[in-house]
Amino acid sequence: MSTVTPRLLVGPLLRYVDESRATIWVETDRPCTVEVLGVREPTWTVHRHHYALLVLEGLAPGGETPYEVRLDGERAWPLPRSPFPPSVIRTFRTDETFRLAFGSCRRVAPFDRRGLRRYGADALVALARRMRDLPYEQWPDALFLAGDQVYADMPSAKLHRRLKVLHKGIDDGLGTEIRDFEEYTWLYHESWNTPAVRWLLSTVPSCMLLDDHDLRDDWNTSAAWRQYVTAQPWWRDRVVGGFGSYWVYQHLGNLSPEQLADDETYRMVRTVTDDDERTRLLDDFAWRADAEPESTRWSFYRDFGNGRLGIRMVAVDSRCSRRFDSHRVMVDDDEWKWVTEHALVPREGERIDHLLIGSTLPYLLPPGIHHVESWNEAVAEGAWGPRVGHVAELVRQKVDLEHWAAFRQSFDQMADLLVRVAAVPDPPASALLLSGDVHCSYTAEARVPGVDPERIAVHQLTMSPFRNPLNVPLKLANRIAGTERMARLTARLAGTARVPPAGVDWRMRYGPWFDNGVMTVVLNGRDASFEVAHAHVVGGRQVLRPTYRRRLTRRRS
Repeated sequence: MSTVTPRLLVGPLLRYVDESRATIWVETDRPCTVEVLGVREPTWTVHRHHYALLVLEGLAPGGETPYEVRLDGERAWPLPRSPFPPSVIRTFRTDETFRLAFGSCRRVAPFDRRGLRRYGADALVALARRMRDLPYEQWPDALFLAGDQVYADMPSAKLHRRLKVLHKGIDDGLGTEIRDFEEYTWLYHESWNTPAVRWLLSTVPSCMLLDDHDLRDDWNTSAAWRQYVTAQPWWRDRVVGGFGSYWVYQHLGNLSPEQLADDETYRMVRTVTDDDERTRLLDDFAWRADAEPESTRWSFYRDFGNGRLGIRMVAVDSRCSRRFDSHRVMVDDDEWKWVTEHALVPREGERIDHLLIGSTLPYLLPPGIHHVESWNEAVAEGAWGPRVGHVAELVRQKVDLEHWAAFRQSFDQMADLLVRVAAVPDPPASALLLSGDVHCSYTAEARVPGVDPERIAVHQLTMSPFRNPLNVPLKLANRIAGTERMARLTARLAGTARVPPAGVDWRMRYGPWFDNGVMTVVLNGRDASFEVAHAHVVGGRQVLRPTYRRRLTRRRS
């Protein structure tokens, strides 16, 4: 028996939390027994990496419980001499308030002068440092990471050098991109072990949704994209590594204890005794997740409220369940049925006071961009003839024209869902669409036919990036795309391809902002508001400064 003390490689990550329960995820450097607050769980091994997810029950509602992590009985967390306070589990408040911080797109780079000049301050680092000086009541109650948590196709300079040596002599066109499960683990180790971010994720419950860079740029943009990549020699290893690591590092913690108990893959990794067999079965699961999208559901939901305030978040997988047959759709029929049910039906005996719809890709874009994407889809499908359609398909991939507007059937389905949400007997006070992806932040107010804005506020809230700013030309292009003149011009362009008017009207309200930052949804009873804060380097320190706050729901007389 080894006498070497096990170590934490990644984590702890506080994932699911409700009124009395929590889950905590860890990766260790060797098989061991993990203990938190008296709950013990043995690790399970895949691809020679060792993981555990602990379910804690019987916590005090509205409580604040500091915790330690022990490995084989020895304390492994908190780390000695940490500048941050003890990690704490805060179960849901017993009042009617809730704060959800969110954003997307975080690149890893050093915090030296060159790294800060190129990528700016890290919003998650700045958030953690601000929390250090705030009372618990002003902390986020949860954190939604809305895509591009890691960049498999654009690894950091440090990983790039490592991969260049490792991949030397391999001529398959992949270069220094991530290619398998082992290399994906390096991305997570690098991203989540930044000390401030590590503490943040240990003490704020998090949920996560994948976007393309978590797997590879432009993932599932179109049928033409899939036809090309599935023929590449590196495809299988990339799929197996990408989806397998996503399930382990991100998706598993999205699930409630009940969902974990029903999850066949989770049951498998805990009960199969042979490491090689467990790895093979996880690889098979990951391969099916791409080859047969209906076999796996990456969408998830969370109930953040309590008996007094109902807060339902439905996080929609807008990347992996796409369909490209006669009419391309962002979300296939089975997945959309699931989304609809969970957006409309609350927990038994409760109501939904606020509906949060998470999508890595914004539903409502600046109108100038929206019309171009809808025009491009119509032309790619033959509105201007097959020859031009081929060119439009190439443009779609080259310029990333792949948001909801570029899947018009799905865009219209979401508009219809918002109408149905407003038509339930006791509708929510707000329906807020939370997104990232576009490397700028803004809000848009929607007007949906048949929906009274005095009764239900419908807004798109987009926050991106955490740390990956746009260059100056793209910032300028985004500003132009948001102007009314550009909206009129591109609407006419869409009309030439016989694109019908959108089933929802909207206008850009606040933004765009282009700095790295975090947006927070603040719910207080039936009131909803948002706060935007941006990260800056001040005297060599990364700080988070408030930029804007505004009420979203309307005051009733």
